[in-house]
Amino acid sequence: MGKGRRRKHKKPFPAEKKTATTFIPRAPIGPSTTRPESTPQKLWPKFPTYLRIIFFAALALFVVSLVGRIFLLSPVKRDESLNVLLITLDTTRADRLGCYGYPKPTTPNIDSVAAEGVRFARAYAQVPLTFPSHCSIMTGTFPVYHGARNNGTYYLHPDFITLAEVMKSYGFQTAAFVSSFTVDSRFGLDQGFDLYDDDFRRGQAFKALNAERRAEEVFKPFSSWLDNNYQKPFFCWLHFFDPHLPYDPPSPFREKFATDPYDGEIAYMDQYVGKVIEKLKEKNLWEKTFLILAGDHGEGFGEKGEAGHGVFLYEETMRVPLILYAGKRLPARKVVGGRVRLVDLLPTILDMLKIPIPDKVQGESLLPYVGKKRPKQLPNYMETYFPQENYGWSRLVGLIDGPWKYIEAPREELYNLDKDPSESTNLATTETRVIANLRAELKKYLKIYASPFSAEKRKITAEEREKLRTLGYVSFTEELPVNNLPDPKDRISELKLITAAEICELEQKFEEAARIYEEILSQRPDVPTNYINLALVYARLKRFDQAVALLEKGAEKMPRSLLLLSRLGHTYLATGRLKKALDTWQRVLSLDPEYFDALLASGWILDLLGEKEGARQFYERALRIEPENKFIRANLALNLATTGNIPRAVEILEKLSAEFPEDYEIWQNLGIAYGYAGEIDKAAECLEKAVALKPTPTGYFNLAVAKKKQGHTEEAIKYLKLYLENAAGEDEEKIRSARYELITLEKSLRR
Repeated sequence: MGKGRRRKHKKPFPAEKKTATTFIPRAPIGPSTTRPESTPQKLWPKFPTYLRIIFFAALALFVVSLVGRIFLLSPVKRDESLNVLLITLDTTRADRLGCYGYPKPTTPNIDSVAAEGVRFARAYAQVPLTFPSHCSIMTGTFPVYHGARNNGTYYLHPDFITLAEVMKSYGFQTAAFVSSFTVDSRFGLDQGFDLYDDDFRRGQAFKALNAERRAEEVFKPFSSWLDNNYQKPFFCWLHFFDPHLPYDPPSPFREKFATDPYDGEIAYMDQYVGKVIEKLKEKNLWEKTFLILAGDHGEGFGEKGEAGHGVFLYEETMRVPLILYAGKRLPARKVVGGRVRLVDLLPTILDMLKIPIPDKVQGESLLPYVGKKRPKQLPNYMETYFPQENYGWSRLVGLIDGPWKYIEAPREELYNLDKDPSESTNLATTETRVIANLRAELKKYLKIYASPFSAEKRKITAEEREKLRTLGYVSFTEELPVNNLPDPKDRISELKLITAAEICELEQKFEEAARIYEEILSQRPDVPTNYINLALVYARLKRFDQAVALLEKGAEKMPRSLLLLSRLGHTYLATGRLKKALDTWQRVLSLDPEYFDALLASGWILDLLGEKEGARQFYERALRIEPENKFIRANLALNLATTGNIPRAVEILEKLSAEFPEDYEIWQNLGIAYGYAGEIDKAAECLEKAVALKPTPTGYFNLAVAKKKQGHTEEAIKYLKLYLENAAGEDEEKIRSARYELITLEKSLRR
C-alpha cells in the first residue's frame, strides 16, 4: 500500500493559472486563403460632443447588462467547496453504455448520472493501456511527456505533479482504491495520496500473485474510509477493473448476460457505481461532490483483428465514456459533441474548484465548452508501444485533428472519421496533401510535448509478468531494435494465435493452449516469451521435465535473457532442484544486481540450506526494494531469531502482527521469539492467539512448552495431548519427546 514514498523534494506548485490555449502551432489542412486588404473608411460622421457622450454611455450600459446576463446564465458554477470523486472504468467501451445509445439495460446507474449531468460524446484516451492512460489522467500530460508507455515496465517519474498532490496541497484528504496490479503503488501513481489501497491479496511474497479484485472488493474499503472521513474535504479515486479480460461476471450477471459476459461485467460494475452514489447520498454528499466517470480505454471485439486492446489505435479501443456531475453547478442532460481528451480531466477538476492549474499541464479545462453550442474539436495525440515492447512489432503513434485520423506505421493509415467512423477505408495513398500536413503536425507534437525527463523503465519480476499474462498482456520481449519492425497489421494471424492461446489458458484448456504456443514458438523461436508461455502451460499440465528442458533450451539460445533465466530459476525451485535454482538466480543477479525475484529466492534457498548469514544478506537487499513485503519480513525475523538476534526479530514480528492480526503464523512466530527472549507470559499470549486463529501441531507444542514454564501444568498437559492427537506427519523424535513430557507432567500432578 503506497503513501507517496517516492517524493524526493518539494515540487513547485501551485503554479500560475494556465489559460485555455492550443499548444501546437497548427499547420493548415486544405487550401489556405488570404483576405484582401480593404480601403480604410470613415466609421463615424461628425456629431455634437454631447450626442457622442450619450451614445457611448448607452453603449456601456448595454455591454455591462449583456455581460451580467451572460454571467447569470452561465451553465457552470465553479465552487471551491466541492469534494471530488474520480471513478475510472477500466476497459469500458463508450458504445456499451445506455447513455451512449446501447440498447441493452446494462448501465442504469451510469445513465442516471449522465441524465443529471454532462456527457461528452467524443472523449478519447491517449493510450489503449491502463497504466499509461491513468498517468495521463493524473498528470494532465500526454504519454510523450510523462514517458509511461506500457503496463508493468514503467513507473511515473517522482518529479511529475499529480492531481492528488495538487489537491493535497490545498487541504484535501486524498485516497485511492484501485483494483488492478497494473496501477499498483510500485509504479508511482500513489504520489500525493494519503491512502493508496492496492491490497489485492494481503501478505503474499509477490503482490502480483493476485492481480485484480472485483468492484465489491474496491467498494468495501472505500465505504469504510468514507464513514471516517466524509466530514472533511476529500479527493478520492476509485478504479473499477471488471470489464477487463477474462470476462467472468459474478452471479446473477453471469446468468443474465450468458451470451455476452463483457456486458455482464459492465452491468456488475454499474451496480457498484450505484452503491457509490447511494453512499454519497447517505452521507449527504451527493450535491457537494464533483463526480467524474471516465473510461481509461476501450476494448476490441475482433473488428480489426484485435480481441482486447493495446496493439492498435482504432476507435474501439480509443473512444471512452466521460460524464461529469456537480449538482446544479452543471447543466442536466447536457451532451457536448466536440472531441475531448483524458488529459483534460486534471485541468477541468482544478478549474471547477478554482485552483490554479500547474503550468506543465498539457490538457485544457472542459468547463468553457459546456455552454457552447459548437465546441471546438480538440486535437488528440495517441500512441501505443505495446506491439513493439510485447511482440517485437512496430510501435504506433497518431493524431486526430479535425475530421482526420492519422496513424504513423510502416504502412501509414488515414481515415475521415466524419464520413467513415468505422475506419473501413484507408485514405493514406489518395489524400497525400492531408497526410503530409498531419505527418508534419505529428512531428510538432512529438517535439513540443517531449519531456525533460527520461522514461522511467523498471525491471519486471517473473511473478509480475506471469500475473500480467492473466490480464491479457501475454508476451514481453527483451529489448529490440526500433527500426524495420513489422507492421502490426501484417501480424494479425499471429495476434489471433496469441489471443486464442490466452483464451485457452483462461478457460483452463491447457492441452489446446500448449498446441497453439508450440505453433507460435515454431514461427518465432527468437522471442524469449514464446518459450516462457509454453513452459508455463507445460507446468500447469504437470509436465515439469518438458518445461525445464524447454527453458534450458531457450536460455542456451539467449543466455542474457533475464526473462528466460528468471522463469528457469522459478521452475527449478518448484521442482525442488535447489542448487540449480540458486545457480540460475546468481546468473540473473550478475546481469541485474537489483532483480527482486532473484534476491528473494536466493535468500529463501540459502535459508533452507542452513546458510543463515548469506540468506540474511539477500533478504536485506530485497527488503530495500520492497520494504512492505510481508514474506521477506517474516522470513528475516525467523532468520534473526534462529541466529540469536532476538530483539530485532521481535521488533519485526510485532509490526507484522499489528498489520496482519489474522495471520496465525505471525502470532506463532512472535510467541516463539518471546519464548527465546524469556518473556514467557507474552509468549503464551501470542501462542494462544495463534491456536485460536488456526490450531496446528506446532502451535499446540509450543503453547504446551510456554504453559509449563508459566507453571500451568494442567494446561500444558492439555496442549500436549492436543499435539499428540494431531501429530500425523510430525518428526518421530519430537513425538517421543512430547509423550515422555506428558507422562512426566501427569506424574507430577499425582504427587
